[in-house]
Amino acid sequence: MQLALFATDVEQPLKGQLLKWIGNKQRVAKEIISFFPQRFGTYFEPFLGSGGVLATLAPIQAIGSDSFSPLIEIWQTLQDSPDTLRRWYADRWNEMASGDKIQSFAKIKSRFNAKPNGADLLFICRSCYGGVVRFRQKDGFISTPCGIHDPISPDSFSERVDIWHERVSGTQFRRMEFSQSLEMAEAGDLVYCDPPYSHTQAILYGAQSFSLGELLNAISECKARGVFVALSIDGTKKSGNTVCHIPIPAGLFEREVFIHCGRSMLKRFQMNGKTLEEEHVSDRLLLTY
Repeated sequence: MQLALFATDVEQPLKGQLLKWIGNKQRVAKEIISFFPQRFGTYFEPFLGSGGVLATLAPIQAIGSDSFSPLIEIWQTLQDSPDTLRRWYADRWNEMASGDKIQSFAKIKSRFNAKPNGADLLFICRSCYGGVVRFRQKDGFISTPCGIHDPISPDSFSERVDIWHERVSGTQFRRMEFSQSLEMAEAGDLVYCDPPYSHTQAILYGAQSFSLGELLNAISECKARGVFVALSIDGTKKSGNTVCHIPIPAGLFEREVFIHCGRSMLKRFQMNGKTLEEEHVSDRLLLTY
Protein backbone atom coordinates (compact mmCIF):
# COMPACT_ATOMS: atom_id res chain seq x y z
CA MET A 1 0.00 0.00 0.00
CA GLN A 2 1.16 3.54 -0.70
CA LEU A 3 0.51 6.70 1.26
CA ALA A 4 -1.95 9.16 -0.27
CA LEU A 5 -0.07 12.44 -0.16
CA PHE A 6 3.17 12.61 -2.15
CA ALA A 7 4.04 8.93 -2.11
CA THR A 8 7.53 9.38 -3.60
CA ASP A 9 10.45 11.54 -2.51
CA VAL A 10 9.27 14.25 -4.92
CA GLU A 11 7.64 16.59 -2.39
CA GLN A 12 8.33 20.03 -3.86
CA PRO A 13 5.31 21.98 -5.12
CA LEU A 14 4.53 21.22 -8.75
CA LYS A 15 5.00 24.45 -10.69
CA GLY A 16 4.28 24.83 -14.38
CA GLN A 17 1.96 22.75 -16.53
CA LEU A 18 3.34 20.25 -18.99
CA LEU A 19 0.14 20.44 -21.07
CA LYS A 20 -2.67 22.97 -21.18
CA TRP A 21 -6.09 21.33 -21.16
CA ILE A 22 -9.69 22.15 -20.35
CA GLY A 23 -10.55 21.26 -16.78
CA ASN A 24 -6.91 21.16 -15.64
CA LYS A 25 -6.96 20.47 -11.88
CA GLN A 26 -3.31 21.23 -11.16
CA ARG A 27 -4.03 24.39 -9.14
CA VAL A 28 -6.38 22.51 -6.81
CA ALA A 29 -4.69 19.11 -6.94
CA LYS A 30 -3.29 19.27 -3.40
CA GLU A 31 -6.76 20.03 -2.04
CA ILE A 32 -8.29 17.14 -4.00
CA ILE A 33 -5.53 14.79 -2.83
CA SER A 34 -6.17 15.80 0.79
CA PHE A 35 -9.48 13.91 0.55
CA PHE A 36 -7.88 10.70 -0.76
CA PRO A 37 -7.60 7.69 1.58
CA GLN A 38 -4.47 7.68 3.74
CA ARG A 39 -3.41 4.38 2.20
CA PHE A 40 -4.31 2.69 -1.06
CA GLY A 41 -2.96 0.23 -3.61
CA THR A 42 -2.68 1.17 -7.27
CA TYR A 43 -3.80 4.66 -8.26
CA PHE A 44 -5.98 4.88 -11.40
CA GLU A 45 -6.78 8.03 -13.38
CA PRO A 46 -8.98 7.05 -16.36
CA PHE A 47 -9.61 10.59 -17.71
CA LEU A 48 -5.98 11.65 -17.71
CA GLY A 49 -6.07 14.93 -19.63
CA SER A 50 -3.20 17.17 -18.49
CA GLY A 51 -2.34 14.89 -15.56
CA GLY A 52 -2.23 17.62 -12.91
CA VAL A 53 -3.54 15.44 -10.07
CA LEU A 54 -1.41 12.46 -11.08
CA ALA A 55 1.82 14.45 -11.21
CA THR A 56 1.07 16.27 -7.96
CA LEU A 57 0.41 12.96 -6.21
CA ALA A 58 3.46 11.31 -7.84
CA PRO A 59 2.26 7.80 -6.88
CA ILE A 60 4.56 4.82 -6.53
CA GLN A 61 2.26 2.65 -8.66
CA ALA A 62 -0.38 4.00 -11.03
CA ILE A 63 -2.19 3.53 -14.32
CA GLY A 64 -3.01 6.70 -16.23
CA SER A 65 -5.30 6.27 -19.21
CA ASP A 66 -7.41 8.08 -21.75
CA SER A 67 -9.35 7.12 -24.87
CA PHE A 68 -7.61 9.76 -27.01
CA SER A 69 -4.60 8.17 -28.74
CA PRO A 70 -2.59 11.36 -29.49
CA LEU A 71 -2.83 12.40 -25.84
CA ILE A 72 -1.62 9.05 -24.55
CA GLU A 73 1.18 9.15 -27.13
CA ILE A 74 2.44 12.31 -25.41
CA TRP A 75 2.42 10.69 -21.98
CA GLN A 76 4.06 7.49 -23.15
CA THR A 77 6.77 9.50 -24.88
CA LEU A 78 7.36 11.58 -21.75
CA GLN A 79 8.02 8.40 -19.83
CA ASP A 80 9.88 6.34 -22.44
CA SER A 81 11.80 9.00 -24.36
CA PRO A 82 11.76 12.49 -22.80
CA ASP A 83 14.37 13.68 -25.30
CA THR A 84 11.92 12.88 -28.10
CA LEU A 85 9.28 15.00 -26.37
CA ARG A 86 11.74 17.88 -26.13
CA ARG A 87 12.52 17.55 -29.83
CA TRP A 88 8.85 17.50 -30.80
CA TYR A 89 8.28 20.76 -28.99
CA ALA A 90 11.49 22.48 -30.11
CA ASP A 91 10.94 21.60 -33.78
CA ARG A 92 7.48 23.19 -33.79
CA TRP A 93 8.54 26.16 -31.67
CA ASN A 94 11.32 26.88 -34.17
CA GLU A 95 8.87 26.42 -37.03
CA MET A 96 6.65 29.11 -35.52
CA ALA A 97 9.54 31.40 -34.58
CA SER A 98 11.02 31.34 -38.08
CA GLY A 99 7.85 32.41 -39.89
CA ASP A 100 4.48 34.06 -39.47
CA LYS A 101 3.10 32.97 -36.09
CA ILE A 102 -0.53 32.57 -37.13
CA GLN A 103 0.27 30.85 -40.41
CA SER A 104 2.71 28.48 -38.70
CA PHE A 105 0.11 27.56 -36.09
CA ALA A 106 -2.49 26.98 -38.82
CA LYS A 107 -0.05 24.70 -40.65
CA ILE A 108 0.62 22.63 -37.53
CA LYS A 109 -3.09 22.43 -36.74
CA SER A 110 -3.90 21.39 -40.32
CA ARG A 111 -1.24 18.70 -40.15
CA PHE A 112 -2.77 17.34 -36.95
CA ASN A 113 -6.29 17.38 -38.36
CA ALA A 114 -5.11 15.45 -41.43
CA LYS A 115 -3.33 12.86 -39.28
CA PRO A 116 -3.83 13.15 -35.49
CA ASN A 117 -0.57 12.66 -33.61
CA GLY A 118 0.98 13.43 -30.25
CA ALA A 119 3.80 15.64 -31.54
CA ASP A 120 1.52 18.25 -33.11
CA LEU A 121 -1.04 18.03 -30.29
CA LEU A 122 1.69 18.75 -27.75
CA PHE A 123 2.56 22.09 -29.37
CA ILE A 124 -1.03 23.01 -30.21
CA CYS A 125 -2.16 22.69 -26.59
CA ARG A 126 0.67 24.97 -25.47
CA SER A 127 0.18 27.59 -28.20
CA CYS A 128 -3.57 27.72 -28.89
CA TYR A 129 -5.86 30.44 -27.59
CA GLY A 130 -6.33 30.17 -23.84
CA GLY A 131 -5.03 26.61 -23.82
CA VAL A 132 -8.53 25.49 -24.82
CA VAL A 133 -8.11 22.65 -27.30
CA ARG A 134 -11.53 22.70 -28.94
CA PHE A 135 -12.76 19.86 -31.17
CA ARG A 136 -15.52 20.31 -33.75
CA GLN A 137 -18.38 17.93 -33.20
CA LYS A 138 -19.01 17.16 -36.87
CA ASP A 139 -15.53 15.84 -37.71
CA GLY A 140 -13.38 15.97 -34.57
CA PHE A 141 -11.04 18.59 -36.04
CA ILE A 142 -9.28 21.00 -33.69
CA SER A 143 -10.74 24.44 -34.34
CA THR A 144 -9.05 26.61 -31.70
CA PRO A 145 -7.19 29.64 -33.11
CA CYS A 146 -3.62 30.64 -32.30
CA GLY A 147 -3.04 32.13 -28.86
CA ILE A 148 -2.21 35.75 -28.13
CA HIS A 149 0.86 34.99 -26.04
CA ASP A 150 4.00 33.30 -27.32
CA PRO A 151 4.45 29.67 -26.19
CA ILE A 152 7.17 29.01 -23.63
CA SER A 153 10.70 28.51 -24.92
CA PRO A 154 12.15 25.04 -25.63
CA ASP A 155 14.50 25.52 -22.66
CA SER A 156 11.60 26.21 -20.30
CA PHE A 157 9.65 23.27 -21.69
CA SER A 158 12.71 21.03 -21.29
CA GLU A 159 12.90 21.89 -17.59
CA ARG A 160 9.27 20.88 -17.19
CA VAL A 161 9.92 17.60 -19.00
CA ASP A 162 12.59 16.74 -16.40
CA ILE A 163 10.25 17.46 -13.49
CA TRP A 164 7.24 15.64 -14.92
CA HIS A 165 9.29 12.66 -16.12
CA GLU A 166 10.38 12.06 -12.54
CA ARG A 167 6.92 12.51 -11.07
CA VAL A 168 5.26 9.95 -13.37
CA SER A 169 8.02 7.37 -13.11
CA GLY A 170 5.70 4.93 -11.31
CA THR A 171 2.87 5.23 -13.83
CA GLN A 172 1.89 3.01 -16.75
CA PHE A 173 0.18 4.97 -19.53
CA ARG A 174 -2.43 3.15 -21.60
CA ARG A 175 -4.97 4.08 -24.24
CA MET A 176 -8.29 2.63 -23.19
CA GLU A 177 -11.86 3.54 -22.36
CA PHE A 178 -12.67 4.52 -18.79
CA SER A 179 -14.76 1.38 -18.35
CA GLN A 180 -11.70 -0.80 -19.00
CA SER A 181 -9.67 1.13 -16.46
CA LEU A 182 -12.30 0.87 -13.73
CA GLU A 183 -12.69 -2.85 -14.37
CA MET A 184 -8.97 -3.31 -13.58
CA ALA A 185 -9.19 -1.70 -10.13
CA GLU A 186 -9.15 -4.09 -7.17
CA ALA A 187 -10.06 -3.82 -3.49
CA GLY A 188 -7.94 -1.17 -1.80
CA ASP A 189 -7.04 0.61 -5.06
CA LEU A 190 -7.94 4.25 -5.65
CA VAL A 191 -9.64 5.67 -8.75
CA TYR A 192 -9.85 9.40 -9.40
CA CYS A 193 -12.30 10.33 -12.17
CA ASP A 194 -12.35 13.76 -13.79
CA PRO A 195 -14.64 13.20 -16.80
CA PRO A 196 -15.82 15.77 -19.37
CA TYR A 197 -18.43 17.92 -17.67
CA SER A 198 -21.82 17.65 -19.29
CA HIS A 199 -22.71 21.30 -18.72
CA THR A 200 -19.45 22.95 -19.80
CA GLN A 201 -17.18 20.70 -21.82
CA ALA A 202 -19.16 19.46 -24.81
CA ILE A 203 -16.34 20.71 -27.07
CA LEU A 204 -13.93 18.08 -25.75
CA TYR A 205 -13.09 15.08 -27.91
CA GLY A 206 -15.63 12.36 -27.27
CA ALA A 207 -17.55 14.50 -24.78
CA GLN A 208 -20.65 14.54 -26.94
CA SER A 209 -20.98 10.76 -26.64
CA PHE A 210 -19.76 10.46 -23.05
CA SER A 211 -22.21 8.58 -20.83
CA LEU A 212 -22.30 9.70 -17.22
CA GLY A 213 -24.73 6.88 -16.46
CA GLU A 214 -22.21 4.31 -17.66
CA LEU A 215 -19.53 5.87 -15.49
CA LEU A 216 -21.77 5.88 -12.41
CA ASN A 217 -22.59 2.20 -12.96
CA ALA A 218 -18.87 1.41 -13.20
CA ILE A 219 -18.22 3.38 -10.00
CA SER A 220 -20.97 1.42 -8.25
CA GLU A 221 -19.31 -1.84 -9.27
CA CYS A 222 -15.94 -0.55 -8.03
CA LYS A 223 -17.43 0.39 -4.67
CA ALA A 224 -18.93 -3.09 -4.33
CA ARG A 225 -15.43 -4.57 -4.87
CA GLY A 226 -13.90 -2.36 -2.18
CA VAL A 227 -12.27 0.15 -4.55
CA PHE A 228 -12.02 3.75 -3.36
CA VAL A 229 -13.43 6.16 -5.95
CA ALA A 230 -13.28 9.97 -6.04
CA LEU A 231 -15.27 11.77 -8.73
CA SER A 232 -14.94 15.42 -9.79
CA ILE A 233 -18.17 16.61 -11.36
CA ASP A 234 -20.05 19.81 -12.26
CA GLY A 235 -20.52 21.99 -9.21
CA THR A 236 -21.57 25.61 -9.04
CA LYS A 237 -21.89 28.00 -11.96
CA LYS A 238 -20.48 31.53 -11.81
CA SER A 239 -20.18 32.82 -8.22
CA GLY A 240 -23.53 31.53 -7.03
CA ASN A 241 -24.47 28.30 -5.35
CA THR A 242 -26.69 26.81 -8.05
CA VAL A 243 -25.83 23.13 -8.31
CA CYS A 244 -25.99 21.59 -11.76
CA HIS A 245 -28.73 18.98 -11.92
CA ILE A 246 -26.96 15.66 -12.28
CA PRO A 247 -28.76 12.40 -11.45
CA ILE A 248 -26.49 10.84 -8.81
CA PRO A 249 -27.85 7.52 -7.48
CA ALA A 250 -28.75 7.64 -3.79
CA GLY A 251 -26.26 5.85 -1.58
CA LEU A 252 -23.46 5.65 -4.15
CA PHE A 253 -21.31 8.32 -2.52
CA GLU A 254 -20.63 8.66 1.20
CA ARG A 255 -19.31 12.21 1.15
CA GLU A 256 -19.47 15.38 -0.94
CA VAL A 257 -17.17 18.41 -0.79
CA PHE A 258 -16.79 21.51 -2.94
CA ILE A 259 -13.46 22.47 -4.50
CA HIS A 260 -13.12 26.10 -5.55
CA CYS A 261 -11.43 26.16 -8.97
CA GLY A 262 -11.18 29.92 -9.60
CA ARG A 263 -12.32 31.51 -12.84
CA SER A 264 -13.44 29.44 -15.79
CA MET A 265 -10.81 29.14 -18.54
CA LEU A 266 -13.45 27.88 -20.96
CA LYS A 267 -15.81 30.73 -20.16
CA ARG A 268 -13.02 33.24 -20.72
CA PHE A 269 -12.42 31.70 -24.13
CA GLN A 270 -16.12 31.92 -24.98
CA MET A 271 -16.19 35.59 -23.90
CA ASN A 272 -13.20 36.56 -26.06
CA GLY A 273 -10.68 36.84 -23.26
CA LYS A 274 -12.53 39.31 -21.02
CA THR A 275 -11.67 39.35 -17.32
CA LEU A 276 -14.65 37.67 -15.71
CA GLU A 277 -14.77 38.67 -12.06
CA GLU A 278 -18.04 36.83 -11.47
CA GLU A 279 -17.31 33.69 -13.47
CA HIS A 280 -16.10 31.51 -10.61
CA VAL A 281 -16.36 27.74 -10.79
CA SER A 282 -16.61 25.13 -8.06
CA ASP A 283 -16.44 21.38 -8.55
CA ARG A 284 -18.21 18.75 -6.53
CA LEU A 285 -15.84 16.07 -5.30
CA LEU A 286 -17.89 12.95 -4.58
CA LEU A 287 -16.32 10.13 -2.53
CA THR A 288 -17.46 6.53 -2.20
CA TYR A 289 -15.73 6.22 1.18
